[in-house]
Parts: sequence; structure tokens; C-alpha cells
Amino acid sequence: MTRYRARAFAFALISIVGAIVVGALAFCSTGANATGNPTARQLIGHSVQGRAIYAYRRGDPYGSTVLIVGSIHGNEPGGVAVARRLLKTPAPEGVDLWVIPNLNPDGRAAGTRGNAHGVDLNRNFPWHWRHLGGAFYSGRRGLSEPESRAAYRLIKRLRPRLSIWFHQPLGAVSVTKRAFALERRFAHLAELRLARLPAYPGSATSWERHTLPESAAFVAELPDGTIGARKANRYARAVLAVSSY
Repeated sequence: MTRYRARAFAFALISIVGAIVVGALAFCSTGANATGNPTARQLIGHSVQGRAIYAYRRGDPYGSTVLIVGSIHGNEPGGVAVARRLLKTPAPEGVDLWVIPNLNPDGRAAGTRGNAHGVDLNRNFPWHWRHLGGAFYSGRRGLSEPESRAAYRLIKRLRPRLSIWFHQPLGAVSVTKRAFALERRFAHLAELRLARLPAYPGSATSWERHTLPESAAFVAELPDGTIGARKANRYARAVLAVSSY
């Protein structure tokens, strides 16, 4: 091999190694961890006041889709801690896990149940929507709010097999006919009781069960107060257990 060819070969080898290193660094920057369970962030909408609303995707993109919503009421933030825990934990094999930590960032900033328009987003979905006033103000019409529309569009696109929406402060898991086995298992693992909660007009889970007959969607009401690391871990483990059930 001539000196010229040797130099060309060395230069090509360095270029290949450099490309591999750059590719590895780029992959790491997307949120990949040691488990090979990358996290991708997707902007799904904005709040009334312009705050970004993100959904995070983890696990197997070809797997069974599961959606977790940490908070829809601004004064019920406990599920956000659970959502954050899920984003640090590998998703089960065969599960395409989507997490919306906070669907109501304006309400969270103000410490209010509703969004910046004073609308209870969990009364703003179109199934059996009707006008409600007071603390449960349902808006001018179904899907009048940008936050509700962001969730609506994502769910219509994903068609999740299972959705869990976190609330506070009842410390109970809702009971539905469609997902009783999952709800009972989740309640047991999360150390929460089972309860028959009312079917509220315009609620997210009622709309989802109506729109997606093959989907299971239920409410997990966490206890009142701050959710510490131990409880957040327990609830996150319960989510992962039923996600692959």
C-alpha cells in the first residue's frame, strides 16, 4: 500500500469512527437511557395562556398503546409526580407508553381547578356534554378549550388500549364494567380502594370509552396532599403492572 493510499485509508477510518460517535451522542440526547428505553417529547398543544402541553413517549412504538394523564385539574397535581416517575422507569416489553404530565398548566400555575377561562376541562369533552356552572363550569360548548382539544386529538390518533387519568383527593379507583379486572388489580397494587364514581357529563374517560369501544379508560383518585417519592413509585409500579396485563 502506498503512502497516499495509507493516508486515505486512515482518513476514511477516522471519518467512520467520528460518524459513529456523533450518532451515539445524538441518540443519547433524545433521552435514551442505559435500558435502551428512549423518551421522545411531542408538543400536542398550548393552553389558553400559551403554555406548552407535552406528551412523552416511551417503550415499544409497535406495542400496545397506553396513555397516562397526570393532571387535568390544576389544584390536583398529585399525578404529576407519578407521571415524572414513569418517565424515569423502563416501560414494560410490548407497551407503547404515552404520558401527559399536566394537561392544565394554566390551572396549575394559578392553583385552580379550571383553566384560565375557568373551565373544568373534565366537563368539556363532547360525550353527554351539557352546560354546567360554578366550580364545574363546562365551557361554552364541548371542546371549547385548547387543552381539551389537545387531548382529544391525541387520543383519536393513538386509540390507546388503556388510559388512566389521575385525580385527587378521594383515594379511590373508579369502577367500570369494561375494565373492572384492570381497575381491581391497579387498586390492589396502588393500595387504593375501589369506588363507584358518578358518570359526569363531559368527562374525559366517559368520552373515551364511548369513542373507543375497545379501549379501557378509568380514573385513579389519589389521596389528598403532596405525593412523595415512595407513593409516586408505588403508583407508577401499579401503572406499569396493568399496562402489560
